[in-house]
Amino acid sequence: MTPADLSLTVLHAVRRAVDDGALRVDVPPRVKVERARPGGAGEYASNIALTLAGPSGRSALDVAGILRERLRDVPGLRCVEITGPGFLNFILRRDAAGELVRAVRDAGAAYGSGTALAGTTVRFADPKDTAGPRAALVTRTVVRLLRSQGADAGFGGTERIHVREGAYDSGALDGLGSDAAHWALLRAAPQDRPLDGPPLLVQHERNALFRVRYAHSRVRRLLVNGAQLGVVPSYGDGDAPALLGTALPAAEDPVLLGALRDHPPVLLAAARHRAPDRVARHLETIADALLAFQHGVLPLGDEKPSAAHRSRLALAEAAGTVLAGGLSVLGISAPDRI
Repeated sequence: MTPADLSLTVLHAVRRAVDDGALRVDVPPRVKVERARPGGAGEYASNIALTLAGPSGRSALDVAGILRERLRDVPGLRCVEITGPGFLNFILRRDAAGELVRAVRDAGAAYGSGTALAGTTVRFADPKDTAGPRAALVTRTVVRLLRSQGADAGFGGTERIHVREGAYDSGALDGLGSDAAHWALLRAAPQDRPLDGPPLLVQHERNALFRVRYAHSRVRRLLVNGAQLGVVPSYGDGDAPALLGTALPAAEDPVLLGALRDHPPVLLAAARHRAPDRVARHLETIADALLAFQHGVLPLGDEKPSAAHRSRLALAEAAGTVLAGGLSVLGISAPDRI
C-alpha cells in the first residue's frame, strides 16, 4: 500500500463518516499522508483528525476514533493507532513489501500514474514561444507529468513556466547528448542555475545521472545472472510461496521500500508544483538505496539459492522498473548496460 493508496483510503473513510452522519464537515479534496515522525507508530501517519476537529465541533481524538473504526479490515493495513492529540498512525501488514512489488509489476513503467488530477485542464504556451531551451524542456516534461496524473494537459494556452536559463543558449548543450542535456536542465529546481553539462558525461559515482542509469543497468545484470543461477524474481505467484512479507520484511530495507512507496506521491507533487526536479532527486534516492541493497540479492560463494534470493531479486527488479519509468518521464533513456 502506497502513500497515495492510504490517502485515498482515509479520504473514503472521511466520506463514509460524513455520509452516515458521524461527522458533519465538508469532505476535503485530499488527505495528506506522510512518513511517521519520531514518537509515532508504523510507517505512515496523517493529521486529518486534527484538521477536521474544529469544523466538526469534536475533539481530534473523537474524530480519529471515528475514522479508525472505518479503517478496520482495510487490505494492506494491519492496524491504525492514534497517538498524541489525534494523529492517525498506519501500520502496514507484514506482506506490504510483496503488495508493493506486485503493484510495480502490474503497472510496469507506469507505476505512480494515477487519476488525482482528473478533471483538471492545463494549457501552456507553445514551447517554441518560451524564453529559452530550458523553459521549453521543462514545459514539455511538466505536460507529461500532468497527463500521468490524469490531467488534460497540452499547449495552445497562456500558462508559462518560469525558469532560470543560466548561460545556456540554443547551441550550448551540443555535444552532451540528449540524456545529459535533459538532466542538466531538469535536475536543478526551476529557479536555480542549470547543472554544468561536462561533469554529467563522466562515469563516476559523483555523477548522479550516472548512478541512476547505472543502478538500472545493475538490475538488468542481476536478472541475467540470477537466471544463470536458477534464481528468478518471485512475487508469490502460482506455486511459489508468498515470501516477500517474511523473507524480506520492510524493516530489512526500509530505505529502498520507502523510496518505492514514495514514488507515486512524488510524481503527483512534481505535477502539481510544475517541478520535474523532484522526480530527478527522488530517482537518486531510489538508485542509492538500490546500489546499497544489491550486494545481497544473489547467492554469494557457496550459498545456495533460496526463496529469500527470489524475493530480493523481485524487489530489485521493481526498483529497476521504477527507475526506468521515472527516467522516461524526464525524457532520459535507461540502458540495460553501461
